[in-house]
Amino acid sequence: MNLLPLAFTMGPLEWGIIAVVILLILGPTQIPKLVKTFKNTRKEIKNAMKEDEEEEKQSSVKKENADDPGQA
Repeated sequence: MNLLPLAFTMGPLEWGIIAVVILLILGPTQIPKLVKTFKNTRKEIKNAMKEDEEEEKQSSVKKENADDPGQA
């Protein structure tokens, strides 16, 4: 069963019900910790992606220099 289309067909009422259930399960003290954890995780993923892009650029520059030994 593919749940992706379900996420797009849910209205504000359904999302509100889900938010209330999460609040009841976790409690008001755990929500800020959860948000902080999500923010930190997002930041780490973004930094890792940026580092990968920089490494990819550097490797492509090194490869171009290796392919053309006349320039250095």
